[in-house]
Amino acid sequence: MPLHRGTPVSSIVVPYEPDAPPAPLGRLGHPEAAERWRAVDRSAHAPRIVAVPAGDGDGWTAAALVTSRPRTSYLKIVDALGDVPAAVGAVVAYARGQGLAQVKWEGWTAGPEDAAAAGFTALRPPLAPVEDADGPSTGYVRWLSGGEVSEPPYYGQSTHFTCGAVTALVAQAHAGALERGAFDRGAELRLWRDATNFPACEPVGLGLAVRRAWPSSPVTVHLDVDRPVLLDHYPEGEQEWRALLQRASREDAGLTGLPVDPAHLSLAAVRRAVGREEHVLLLISLAGMQGFDVPHWVLCHGAVPGALVIEDPWAHATAGDTWVDAHLLPVPDASLDEMSTLSDDRFRGAVTIGRPAWHGTSTPEAVTGPT
Repeated sequence: MPLHRGTPVSSIVVPYEPDAPPAPLGRLGHPEAAERWRAVDRSAHAPRIVAVPAGDGDGWTAAALVTSRPRTSYLKIVDALGDVPAAVGAVVAYARGQGLAQVKWEGWTAGPEDAAAAGFTALRPPLAPVEDADGPSTGYVRWLSGGEVSEPPYYGQSTHFTCGAVTALVAQAHAGALERGAFDRGAELRLWRDATNFPACEPVGLGLAVRRAWPSSPVTVHLDVDRPVLLDHYPEGEQEWRALLQRASREDAGLTGLPVDPAHLSLAAVRRAVGREEHVLLLISLAGMQGFDVPHWVLCHGAVPGALVIEDPWAHATAGDTWVDAHLLPVPDASLDEMSTLSDDRFRGAVTIGRPAWHGTSTPEAVTGPT
C-alpha cells in the first residue's frame, strides 16, 4: 500500500524491497541503476520508491529511489528513472510534505543540466577519495526551508580515528585559515598526532592542538564533566594511562590560557555560534544516524529553519551512505541534542573555533596547515 500521496505532484511512495521490486519499475529501463540499488543493504536508511503513475493508470511514467539517514532532515535521490523531471518533482513535493529541509541527488545518472533545471546546485566534489566509501563523483543539493548555507570543502577521514582532526581542518579551510591545497592526508595525520588520546581525540586535547596550529583563531573547549572521557570501553589498565594524558591536557590548557567552559553547551548556543560564522566541533554518538554507539566528531557550520547543518567526515558505504549524504547534512536541533548527549552522566563535549583575528581586516597569516 502507498505510504504517502503527494499533492503538488501526483505520486505514490512505496517501500523498496530489493528482492521483490515493484513490477512497474522494470518497465522504466536503466538496468544498471537497478543493479546499483541492489548492490548494498540500504535497509537502515529507509529506502523508498517515489513513483508517478501513468495517466491511464497502467504502470508508472517515472520513479526515483530515495533514502536518508535516520534522525535527519533530508531525502537523497539515488537515481531518477523514466520522466526524470516528473520523478524529481515528485520527490521534492514529498520532501516538502514531510517538512524536510533539503533534497540531495547523487550524480550516478544525473547531469548538471537536468539538476539545474530542477533547481539543484552542484556540490563541490570531495578534496580526496573517501576511505571505504564508494560514491558518485558528483552530487547536487536543493534547499527547501530557506536560508543560505555556505559550503565547506568535503574531506572524508582516511582512518577510523581521525574524525576530530578532519573536522578541525574542514572548519579552518571554511574560515579561510587553511589553504585548500594544504588540506591533505599529511595535514590530517599531523593534527591528529598532536591531538590524540590514542586513538581518539578528546575535547581538551583537540582544542589545544587547534590552538597550537592556528594561534590567530580563538578556541574554547566545552566539557561539562570534570573527568576523563571516551574511556569507558577500555579495560581498567588501558584507562589509567589515557586518563593521565587527559589530566595533562587539562594542565596544559590552564598554563596556556585555553578556556575550558564547564557549562553544558546548549544547541541554542551552537545555533548562535554558527550565526556568528564560528565553527563548532561537536562530539556525538553515531547510534541515532548509523545504528552503533561509537563516539564521533562532526562539524556544525550552518543553520536553517528547524535544523543545524553539519559535515560528517565518515560515510557508511555498506548501507549505501556516501559523501553526498555526509556533506551539508541537516539534522533537526532535537536530534542533534540527543546525539551529542553522551554516556551515563550525559555529558557534552565540543570545541568552538572563532573567526581568525585577521578576518575581514587584513591579509591572513601564512595558512599552510599544522606542522
